[in-house]
Amino acid sequence: MRNPTDVLNSLNKQSKDLSYKFQRLYRNLYNPEFYLLAYRNIYANEGSMTPGVDGETLDGMGSPRIERIISALKDRSYRPRPARRTYIAKKNSSKKRPLGIPSGDDKLVQEVVRMILESIYEPTFSDYSHGFRPKRSCHTALEQIQRTFAGANWFVEGDIQACFDSFDHHVLIDILRRRIDDEAFITLMWKFLKAGYMEQWQYNRTYCGTPQGSGISPVLANIYLHELDMYVEEYKAGCIKGNRINRKVNPEYARRNREVQRFMRQNREVWDSLSEAEKKERAGELRRLRCRTSN
Repeated sequence: MRNPTDVLNSLNKQSKDLSYKFQRLYRNLYNPEFYLLAYRNIYANEGSMTPGVDGETLDGMGSPRIERIISALKDRSYRPRPARRTYIAKKNSSKKRPLGIPSGDDKLVQEVVRMILESIYEPTFSDYSHGFRPKRSCHTALEQIQRTFAGANWFVEGDIQACFDSFDHHVLIDILRRRIDDEAFITLMWKFLKAGYMEQWQYNRTYCGTPQGSGISPVLANIYLHELDMYVEEYKAGCIKGNRINRKVNPEYARRNREVQRFMRQNREVWDSLSEAEKKERAGELRRLRCRTSN
């Protein structure tokens, strides 16, 4: 079996060719070394030892457990268990958001899948995207703004309501199929998306979305939202012609701006000859004209 790090580096290198389609990804799930790496990645995470619906955690990790998982994956009998749903408080809010806690085995398999997907897609994501990405955060977004921001003609602010709960499964799978030509791997993704959740001991199907708390949810969210990033960048490119924004100037704004420029030009010519009182009066008039322009 190949070293997992070598496999992930190879996937990362091939991902930069956007026409390349990845095959035989599923066979990496037969490699015990991947599960040992997955365990090292997640065992110390907050909540990693929280039990799922089967009551099991990551405790008891060893070769027999890994071989059992691999055997189920090989004969296609592996079935992700429903996530155990709980609710946690939102920051700075009295509201709560749902959290899905996978079983111990599912956490391991999802971590292996996450590493594979991240190696394929991470190099292709927008440089302006910072959420749920390695070595990126709100702080790196602010640093990028501080480093590159030089003014703006307009801002677009938005929020996707119940983002993780709203992804269309069919759209997401279609996006994955653009780069992944491995039906066994795609089938496994379907299984995770359709695993459902348990709440108050009652099973609930999942028709859309990917639960927060799932190890693969962040990278799947970025794969899905990358389409929005690309659309916005293309839309922006269509609005910019050279260094000018391709938009019509409001006639009233243009008229008032000309009035300001004319007033400033007239005062520059006589400014040195004005008294302090006259200067103060004309400065006040200029402020009034500028206020009219900005309204």
